[in-house]
Amino acid sequence: MADMGFDLKGKTALITGAGRGIGREVALQLAAAGASVMLTDLDREVVIETGSLVDAAGGAAKALAGDLTGAGFPEKLVNAAVEGFGGIDIIVNNAGYTWDNVIQKTTDEQFQAMLDIHVVAPFRVLRAASEVIRGRAKAEIAEGRRVMRKVVNITSISGMDGMAGQAGYGSGKAGIIGLTKVMAKEWGRYNVNVNAVGFGFIDTRLTQVLGEEIDVQGRKIRVGVQAAVREALVAQNPLGRVGSAEEAAGPVVFFCSPLSDYVTGEVLLCSGGSRV
Repeated sequence: MADMGFDLKGKTALITGAGRGIGREVALQLAAAGASVMLTDLDREVVIETGSLVDAAGGAAKALAGDLTGAGFPEKLVNAAVEGFGGIDIIVNNAGYTWDNVIQKTTDEQFQAMLDIHVVAPFRVLRAASEVIRGRAKAEIAEGRRVMRKVVNITSISGMDGMAGQAGYGSGKAGIIGLTKVMAKEWGRYNVNVNAVGFGFIDTRLTQVLGEEIDVQGRKIRVGVQAAVREALVAQNPLGRVGSAEEAAGPVVFFCSPLSDYVTGEVLLCSGGSRV
């Protein structure tokens, strides 16, 4: 596997939304650096495929498919990581999707769904992991050892500067920034760095030309952007192009690595220089 310039051997990373796109690329890059990866996604087939790609490249992966917004699933996921790999050192709260509309056409269900996946689910994952993380850290500190752990939450320029038609998505992505900053202060004493990466226009199925439908809890949700809007966003980008999933994973992996051991409570924007 590729040399990442740092060694994450002996570390376990829990990655949500790992079936496709950015989440899959994060899993592959963390595994390339030596981490074992606990993967989850709503879609069983694609998350198993990600695990197979990690295994084929010489890494160690376990996959658990399920609905991250289910009240009991985050705890089940954390338990699976501890049982499978012995602990948790890195958490990447990446799972998410868009369900857009102007505010007068946004239903309560639609708005709540965006909050549930983008801020409530990450909160539950962190709460479920808190006992094992705090317990391990207290023991290490008592022994005079500093062992750094990492949390990376995924936000968006929509949560930082707003995007028309994204009342729910933008609110959820703003909420995760608040949770990031709170947890950086709560968990600093346990040697946990908590940061966020905010994405701009990254080439995933959520930013393709409008048309594809995704199935979320039996709902058929149309995702993507209008062709003219996509063209305009590319034209306005200082780099003149859409970012790749591989490029998007880079800042996430940085925050998971020893390179960020004295960085916490920060939001790093990965957008090619664009704020729209």
